Amino acid sequence: MNFKFAHNNFNVLNLEKSLTFYEEALGLKEVKRHESKDFTLVYLGDGSTTHCLELTYLHDRTEAYNLGENEFHLAFVVDDYEAALKKHKEMDCVIYENEAMRIYFIVDPDGYWLEVVPGK
Repeated sequence: MNFKFAHNNFNVLNLEKSLTFYEEALGLKEVKRHESKDFTLVYLGDGSTTHCLELTYLHDRTEAYNLGENEFHLAFVVDDYEAALKKHKEMDCVIYENEAMRIYFIVDPDGYWLEVVPGK
């Protein structure tokens, strides 16, 4: 048996706001969409790997999701760390920075943390 990553999922309250954030902050683009009467699934890709971020939008959901105390996150490698950090600071979405480790986290509109690390 051989298992491979397919996607990760985040539930979002405002699909358009989330799509705008992920494209502006990380360059992720929609690669597939599934519409249902109750929900919409949008898969975002980075254009260079097959891994996707699935955004689930429940049409009747109105309250924010409780993300709990679990420190789960997605991590992204970037080729120009300094430029990315500058851009994310300008977007005011940097939530934590560890200069010694050269990593930082940004937060999306729903409170999910996304780690950014420099490429080698």
